[in-house]
Amino acid sequence: MSSAVTIDRPEGAIADAPAMADLVELARSRSADDRRRLLSGVLTLCRTEPGVRASPVLSDIFMTLARQAERDVRFALSQALAAADWAPPPLIHILALDDIEIARPIIAASPLLADADLLRILVEATLEHQIEVARRPHLSPVVADAIIDQAEPAPLTALAGNTSARLSDEAMRRLVEHSRRIAGLRSPLSRHPRLTEVLAAQLYAWVGQALREAINERFQIEDARLAPAIDRAVDQARGRTGSFSLGATDPAASDEADRRLVMKLQAGGQLRAGLLVRALREDRLSLFENVLAALTGFPFSQIQAALRAPGPEALFLACTAAGVDKAVFSPMLLEVRRLCGGLPGGDAHWRPPVVTREGAAQMFRRLTAAPHSSAV
Repeated sequence: MSSAVTIDRPEGAIADAPAMADLVELARSRSADDRRRLLSGVLTLCRTEPGVRASPVLSDIFMTLARQAERDVRFALSQALAAADWAPPPLIHILALDDIEIARPIIAASPLLADADLLRILVEATLEHQIEVARRPHLSPVVADAIIDQAEPAPLTALAGNTSARLSDEAMRRLVEHSRRIAGLRSPLSRHPRLTEVLAAQLYAWVGQALREAINERFQIEDARLAPAIDRAVDQARGRTGSFSLGATDPAASDEADRRLVMKLQAGGQLRAGLLVRALREDRLSLFENVLAALTGFPFSQIQAALRAPGPEALFLACTAAGVDKAVFSPMLLEVRRLCGGLPGGDAHWRPPVVTREGAAQMFRRLTAAPHSSAV
């Protein structure tokens, strides 16, 4: 293969706008050097004299280059014409179906590729071409739906990462549904601007812990999933109907109501660490204590002592044993101190250690069992 073509200053380039007769003569030559000179001359002519762009002769020259030129010439032609709105459409169609390295700039940027052309590429070209179509900026809903219909994992993943694609609500729903079997879709979908809270809750059930944290930070999925169950359990526990806010309880009966609520949620398998955050957010310290005791299995008295200890270690260990992420504990500690008059105390520069849930549970038991412990 010959050396790569340079469009701006190729060897033998025509410095000024060439005459059409010269271009026709070059087009008849089979010399590789003449074809490079022809390409340079045609592009120079198009840049300097826009009026010649629609010339049938010029279109014929372009088509000759596309069909007969060496690969590096076709590659240079593709790069030069990728964003041109004046190139002959048949030429663009040929280049879009060429080898993927030649086709990529055309598929990505050509304004002359209509939806019908992109659909043809999806049907006739390689998987690599399909991926490039899925990445095309501002992809139309028609083409996006066709990609989803084909259900090929790689193009679907590229489409999920294309945030400029004009996806319908139904297309997003189908992508999320595909993510049940195609793990590669989950990460881009979790960041997609068109992901709704309803779809996020569905996606949440299929992703790993890292993506769950990202989704929960964006949508508060844990709270959203727990809220209906909590409201129903509270209504049943108090014999009421209608919705219920955690902040609307009768203070005289709050401790008993919180205990019964936690028992019902735990019996139904609906007790989650996310309720700890919600309880603090709504100033329900008693609910926080009951949930933490139920999640860990630690005695309620030890949980209360941990909240009022001179240091935060015991509370951190209990929260970690309950499944609270280390990154969540610091803001949670501030909320507990707000509700407990500044307790648990401790050094302002204290940082939580790295410990597993099982390790935290063991350390909590040892700490609370130690006689005259200053931590609890």
